[in-house]
Parts: sequence; structure tokens; C-alpha cells
Amino acid sequence: MRLKDYPEIIRKAWAGFDSSIDVKLVEDISAKVSTNHVFRVTLENDDQVVAKLSYFGKYEHFKEDHRIIHAMSSNLLYPFENVMAKSLVKNNQVYTYRYQEDFIDTWVVFYNPIRAMNRLPKRLNESQIRSLGQEMARFHKACFRVSKSLPKSSKNLRTDINHLLDILETDTGQYEHRGNIHILKRQCEMFLKNIQRLQVTSFDLMPVFVDWNIGNFSVTDDQKLFSRWDYDWFRVSSRVMDFYFFSRVVSNVGDRTVFSYLMGPLTEDRFIIFLQEYHKIYPLTVNEVLFMKEAYRFFILNYVIKYGKYFFHRAYCTKLQKEAYELYFPAIDGFDADKILKALNL
Repeated sequence: MRLKDYPEIIRKAWAGFDSSIDVKLVEDISAKVSTNHVFRVTLENDDQVVAKLSYFGKYEHFKEDHRIIHAMSSNLLYPFENVMAKSLVKNNQVYTYRYQEDFIDTWVVFYNPIRAMNRLPKRLNESQIRSLGQEMARFHKACFRVSKSLPKSSKNLRTDINHLLDILETDTGQYEHRGNIHILKRQCEMFLKNIQRLQVTSFDLMPVFVDWNIGNFSVTDDQKLFSRWDYDWFRVSSRVMDFYFFSRVVSNVGDRTVFSYLMGPLTEDRFIIFLQEYHKIYPLTVNEVLFMKEAYRFFILNYVIKYGKYFFHRAYCTKLQKEAYELYFPAIDGFDADKILKALNL
């Protein structure tokens, strides 16, 4: 599908939502890293909405995901009730549009634009790290309360890793990951064994954002979470899935260097300060701390190896997958959970 076709699909999608108001302008505001596309849509009356266009996966999963996102944004309570963008609803359901023609199959959902306040500084001081740790713990507690009212998700950690193992048995998977099949199978098997040992199914489950970074959320003057605006999916899983990305936000390096997923931020003293403050508000268990390296392993397996070619443009995907074998996987065994357990008095 050509990029220039997207605005026309957005216009068709809007006409299906409200044909009484024409679209005046469609502007691409995508991050230019992922294969998802985000557009600012200006209507004839000068109102604006945001459109997300995707062609990854299945339309049924796209609908499921956005039903969960909508339930999340609609049920969060004060002081987080306006953090998430609200999807546009028609006939009491999240409005999604499917465009199919020849080999094209793509889907659109609309959001009201999110408001933004302050971006975090490029390097947080210790006071800001402590404040952010407590705020994110409060936000996770709010997410856990909301989780009781969310539609069920068809995906979990085990099904996603088993799906990767299935792919590795296909001709396409054998070709795509040639030379690394045994490494990936071993990593998958270790993950499945360890999540059973750690009893991950007993952890608190909540919507987690998977790709938090310093560029996609805003805070108030006193470091309270105000909004998140990249209109992208999160998953229902353990809160630990967010920690690697929180570690990047408080890191000395984090997201402000060459795009990568090095494990270093998880081991920095600055992140331990974050966890200490988080732990005061929403205490962690020993098994959740031990799960941190498995959450990291899962991210690399699922989002870099399995779905990298869909989530990242080709140059990024090639770079990240090469780093996975040379840097990411070897680093996992060196993760020092004891240092964190001692800091949290666990």
C-alpha cells in the first residue's frame, strides 16, 4: 500500500463515522519508527480528531485491542481520568473502519486529541526520580482497579511465546531466522520454564503500556502524570512489563541515544531509587523482582524477534535483531536481581 493512499482511506473512514461533516485536511504525525500510522484530521468546522491506521495482525484483534483501550480510558478514576485518549464511539461501540480492496486490508480508529503539559527533563534529578516512582505506582494501582472492568484479552505471555515457537517450525520461520533457530528455541523454553517457576499467573494483571519512553507522556509542574498521547496499544499483563521502559526514562542514557534496547538501564542505581519509591506505594513481591529479566526476555522475543519487521522499519528491525543475539540475550543471565531485592528489603 502506498503512503499517499492513506489520507483517502482516512477520509472514507470518517465518512462512515459522520458523513455530515467533511474532512478538510489529513496530516501524517506518525513517529516514523513503527509501521503504525497516526494522522491529525482537521474537519470543515475546524474541529480536530486523531486517526490511527494499522494493517498489522488481524482486524478482529484490532477491534479487541481498542475495546480494551476504550474501557481503560473510560474507567480510570481521579486523578488519572484524562490520562488516556478517548476513542470515538458510534452506536455505543468504539468505531472502527475496515478498508479492503485487492490485496489491501487496513483498519482505522479515531480518537479525540489528547492534551499535553510538560515533558520530563532530559536527565531527571534524584528528587524527580523519587516523585516519578511514587506517581507510577499510584497509576499502576489505578490500572489494576480498572482491570476488573475490562473486556477479556485473547493474548497472554504464554500464548505469544508459543506462537513464536510455532513460527519457528514453518518454512518461513526457518528461512527468516536461519542460523538462530536453536538460540530462539532455547530462549523461549527458558522463558516458559521460568514463568511457571515464578508463578506469574498469580501476579496482579493490569493494562501495561509496553513502550513507555520519555517522548510520549506529559506531566504537571509537580511531576504528576498528565497524559499519554501516542495512541498506541498496551497489553493486559504483569505491571513488571512496564519496568524496563520506566528504567529508560530515569536512566543516564535511556531513550536519548541510538535507538536500542540495551539492558543497562535496569541495573542502574537510578532505577533502584525509582523502584524503592514505587515499592512504598505498591509493594513488589520477590517473584515479581525475579520476573524482571523474564519480562525483558519476553520483550526481545516477542517485539524484536517475532514482530520486529511489523513494528519497526527495515533498518531498525535489522539493527535490533542483530543486537538481540550479540547483546540482549547474553545480558539476561547477568541481571543482578539480588541487588534490587536487597534495596527493597525483600
